[in-house]
Amino acid sequence: MLLTGCNFIGEDYDYTPPTVSLSYSEIELEEANINWNTKGDTSEDGTVSTNDIFELANEQEQSAVKVGGNDSIQFDNQHFLLEDVTVLLWKDGQSTTIEIDEKSLDFNYPSEAGNYVIDVTIDTDSGMAQYVGNILVD
Repeated sequence: MLLTGCNFIGEDYDYTPPTVSLSYSEIELEEANINWNTKGDTSEDGTVSTNDIFELANEQEQSAVKVGGNDSIQFDNQHFLLEDVTVLLWKDGQSTTIEIDEKSLDFNYPSEAGNYVIDVTIDTDSGMAQYVGNILVD
């Protein structure tokens, strides 16, 4: 028997940027800015550019989450090495960095109620991707 590494015939990898959602609140975030190496023969070029992430977020249906509630970042695929994740919450033009567990990708919403834009940025070995959402912390 001859082994030739980990190249499995018929394996189909998705090298496009992942869809990002928040698992506990079931919010799917919108792609804002992406610079991604799609690898292979995909038709996508791996680039998305948004001039105004706040306008993009406000176009989305607002989702309600609990004050101080827990959530977790989830990817629909992970054919990349995750190097860094940043979560910012924007309210009235001011951003707050949210602490995130590096392994589970869990985080908590703020204890102050209000309308927020959530901004999740991932840095990977395949590139960078930013996602935004419109949330009401209540």
